[in-house]
Amino acid sequence: MMKKNVLAVAAAAIIASGVALASANDNNVMRRQGNTYIVNTTTLCGQRGYRSTTPLEVYIQGNKVVKVVALKNAETPQIFSKVARQLLPQMAGKSLKKAAAVDAVSGATMSSRAVKANVAAAVAYYKKHK
Repeated sequence: MMKKNVLAVAAAAIIASGVALASANDNNVMRRQGNTYIVNTTTLCGQRGYRSTTPLEVYIQGNKVVKVVALKNAETPQIFSKVARQLLPQMAGKSLKKAAAVDAVSGATMSSRAVKANVAAAVAYYKKHK
């Protein structure tokens, strides 16, 4: 229970600061492709992994995350590839409420936390601006 509360508080702080960053550049943050919204977290979330931020494109349709795509980052390639292979697919098909509540990848905890924070920021932005 404590772990969830700490994660929720951290995500809220990141989201609050990220939304302020995004407002200056809203045109690049969210775009629509048919019924799918694509949220780019490059300016939304400053949460760092091991070496850098981990920007994503989060595809949202209705109340679900359809897919999550990693954008260019400076994380260690061997470590981040584990996150891309194991964590990102877990988020696909999850409700907006549960998308960032997946387990971290063993051996890539910092990158996993950063990715989860980015997804939480994308979901919050989508909910506020859809």
